[in-house]
Amino acid sequence: MPLYVTGHKIPDSDSICSAIAVAYLKNQLGIEAVACKQGDINPETRFILERFNFEEPMTKISYAGEELFITDTTDLALCPDDVLEAKVVGVVDHHKLGDLTTTTPLEGWIRPVGCSNTIVKQMFDFYGVEIPKDIAGIMLCAILSDTVIFKSPTCTKEDTKAVKELAKIAGIEDPKALGMEMFMIKSAVEGTPIRDLVMRDFKDFNMSGTKVGIGQLEVVDLSVFDDKKEALLEDMRALKEEGGRHSVLLLLTDIMKEGSELLVVSDDKAKIGKAFGKEISGESVWLEGVLSRKKQVVPFLEDVFRA
Repeated sequence: MPLYVTGHKIPDSDSICSAIAVAYLKNQLGIEAVACKQGDINPETRFILERFNFEEPMTKISYAGEELFITDTTDLALCPDDVLEAKVVGVVDHHKLGDLTTTTPLEGWIRPVGCSNTIVKQMFDFYGVEIPKDIAGIMLCAILSDTVIFKSPTCTKEDTKAVKELAKIAGIEDPKALGMEMFMIKSAVEGTPIRDLVMRDFKDFNMSGTKVGIGQLEVVDLSVFDDKKEALLEDMRALKEEGGRHSVLLLLTDIMKEGSELLVVSDDKAKIGKAFGKEISGESVWLEGVLSRKKQVVPFLEDVFRA
């Protein structure tokens, strides 16, 4: 029986690429491992995999009775639904420590960096395993994505160091140019169903017993949403009711202006506004300098919901 490696629900580039890289590493260490995903990949991740000639990992959502290595999350809400019935043997993550628990000791790689793939690079270094050119390429792209081409406040020296070393292995002369190519793919939203946009990078969070869903769309120009905002809000209202959520928030992030317009559908907009020191009179508010959901949004919301 193989070891399965998977990232979080509604997978992004970091969760997919880290699962592929960790599975390769484990196989090199003599452990049969298979990379998996919990859902469909987004356009950016598809671009990355095609760029470096990878097939999509297999889709697998049930792991009861099987060995599992989880990447890019330790939150129960984002893990497979039956994760507590699996044997979790390892985690690699760059987020806050979540509520996942295990019955046996596990291999834990958790670091305060901008991307899980930066930590995976450290895993390869620790075990002395050479990173193939194609694996280095997808890891590099995931770091560029998660750090918003080094603009995010979550970006660290470890992230930039990893990109420099991975670019050399992958033969990428201009990583930033590749990053911009990726973000142009993200910005091509025309023709995409509204629900697919809202859910493209969406996560549910348990905030002191309250369910809050937060999505994020990163583009190079917010004008692509000018004729879509009301449709986005309408779908967010539906999503809120469907999931019994207190709030559904959507960050429309402009990576060039380095800020985000936050769309808000909530039972208590005043509470949401308090998290950012803002008054939300309508259904949106501009958050200057906010690029990271992980560092600049979730912690402040958790504080007000905990109060």
